Amino acid sequence: MPTKKEVPADMSVEEKLRNLYQLQTLLSEIDKIKTLRGELPLEVQDLEDEIEGLTTRLSNYGDEIKKQEAEIATRKHNIEEASAAVTRYKAQLDDVRNNREYDMLNKEIEFQSLEIELQNKKIGEARRVIEAKQAEIAAGQKQLEERRIDLDAKKVELDDIVAETKAEEEKLREQAKALELTIEPRLLTAFKRIRKSSRNGLGIVYVQRDACGGCFNKIPPQRQLDIRMRKKIIVCEYCGRIMIDPELAGVQIEKPVEKEKTPRRRKTLTTEEA
Repeated sequence: MPTKKEVPADMSVEEKLRNLYQLQTLLSEIDKIKTLRGELPLEVQDLEDEIEGLTTRLSNYGDEIKKQEAEIATRKHNIEEASAAVTRYKAQLDDVRNNREYDMLNKEIEFQSLEIELQNKKIGEARRVIEAKQAEIAAGQKQLEERRIDLDAKKVELDDIVAETKAEEEKLREQAKALELTIEPRLLTAFKRIRKSSRNGLGIVYVQRDACGGCFNKIPPQRQLDIRMRKKIIVCEYCGRIMIDPELAGVQIEKPVEKEKTPRRRKTLTTEEA
């Protein structure tokens, strides 16, 4: 296979079209292999993304639990300080000298008692948050395990298909890459652009029953003649695909067989009819 430097600058349109159609044939075979794999690659990617999302979510739940546990520890420390203050103020009640000191100490005891109640309430809320997060972690871990099992199964299935078709695909890709070197860069770029925008991946098609082999719109007789002449690159005016005549593409088009007309028998008039 010639390299880019060896490709003649004055390559005929016929040669360009022939090489382009050969490239299309190779790429279509590669597309068939991809179709054989079906949606498996996308399913594998979706499962991997879902697993990553679940893992991140579980990690966030774990961080939230640690945060709540740290808050509980802080509130327990606050309760210990408030309890010590209550004990201290109660002890001071025995030494009060007047009603004013007595009332102040009682207010402090009441305040610290309310603080203990508040801290216990907050601890209860934090524990409920922890329980909820732990339940979500348990459900998430179960879901994560199921997704990992699904992913392993899909990967095995995909690997089996890839193993069966890998050698063939690599061979086709090498042939396609070598063939691309024989095609004018500007034409190759246009072909790839057309192919990318086509649902069936066809960038060059042959004429079928006086119509475009890509979009199946009728082609005027003069345009069909121009295609058969192979003097210039012609594209379908409807879908933009490059056109090639079947003979150059190496395709045998079966012409419809016309049925022989049965001669009509002339009716012979009888004497009475006459």
